[in-house]
Amino acid sequence: MMWWRRAVRDAGHLLVSTMLGLAALGLLPLTVVALVLCLLPPVGAPVLRLVTGLTRRLADRQRRRVGTPIPSPYPAAPGGIRDIVTDPAFGRDLGWLVGHAVTGTMAMFVVGQWPAGLQGLVIPVLYQLLPADVELQYQGLPITSTTRSLLTVPMGVLILFGAYFLPWAYRAGEAGLARWLLSPTAAARLSARVERLVETRTAVVDASATELRRIERDLHDGAQARLVALTMNLGMAEDMFDTDPVAAKAMLADARAGAQTAMSELRDLVRGIHPPMLADRGLAGAAEALAAASPVPVDLDLRLGRRLGAPVESAAYFVLAEALTNAIRHAGAGHIEMSIVDEETRLRLRVRDDGRGGADPAFGTGLRGIERRLGAFDGSVTVTSPPGGPTLVEAVLPCGS
Repeated sequence: MMWWRRAVRDAGHLLVSTMLGLAALGLLPLTVVALVLCLLPPVGAPVLRLVTGLTRRLADRQRRRVGTPIPSPYPAAPGGIRDIVTDPAFGRDLGWLVGHAVTGTMAMFVVGQWPAGLQGLVIPVLYQLLPADVELQYQGLPITSTTRSLLTVPMGVLILFGAYFLPWAYRAGEAGLARWLLSPTAAARLSARVERLVETRTAVVDASATELRRIERDLHDGAQARLVALTMNLGMAEDMFDTDPVAAKAMLADARAGAQTAMSELRDLVRGIHPPMLADRGLAGAAEALAAASPVPVDLDLRLGRRLGAPVESAAYFVLAEALTNAIRHAGAGHIEMSIVDEETRLRLRVRDDGRGGADPAFGTGLRGIERRLGAFDGSVTVTSPPGGPTLVEAVLPCGS
């Protein structure tokens, strides 16, 4: 990165830090006032909730600025006075407000070195151009001669040098303070983990119940009904075999056709539960089969050199099949790119199409199904689909090493 681009970037970062520091400086007395008002709970409770909510938003903004974002430790919106005051995150947020009120002032000082350094470079010119009765000073040094005016040039260079490199140290210190005070505690991480596991378990149970009902419905309405009709046709053919062989033969032909249809429906049902291609050739072979069977051209990027566990392969296949189906049926895609990348400890799946876009997981049962399926493995899915396309579905699935 060119030096001036980095300087502009650092200056922008420091300006934001300064604004956050001023906001933290303003929230500190408001927090003290809210705590005092808590002596009158009907008045203090809503004020404390308001101030705590503002503090959390400010802290979350800082969490997103420090390189690798820090996860938020707040399990829910601010509750009652006791819940807020006894929450460990409340005290840590107060400590961060005090710290950042100081570091924000330091950021303003560092930003101010740029104009101070540039001023040192132009002082000799100003000394020559301005009238003699105009008094000049630079960093407390009276400029009373040409020699003194020239001394400001190395001073300005040194100040600019510091202004260029100081932001590195500042950003490291700022990030260290944020990680020390704003990172979730071990108890908060454990609590969040437990809540996620409870939500995941509930979603998996619901998904399993839905899948079971689907299988029961398909069996009842399809194969079971055909097998009942097959049994009746065979019984009637047996009764008519001696009296009307021609009709009995026709019934046997109908029974054979019904048996073939029932077998086909049972194969489709089993394939929907766990495709035979997946069991025989693994995820790589099943993905190749999906791409080959697609009516829309699919470019497959396959970087998978091993067999994974059956549950992981099944979940990954479901993600690919569902995303591919959405791209073909709903997005009107003319071309699809699908990739499977094994990253040793996790599997990254990507399906990108050039369709109309506008996919929203909140309104798509297929995308919600992907989220539920991956949630059981502690995986994640990200959908990027602006109106007009393209749509990118990216899933990450932990798979061990």
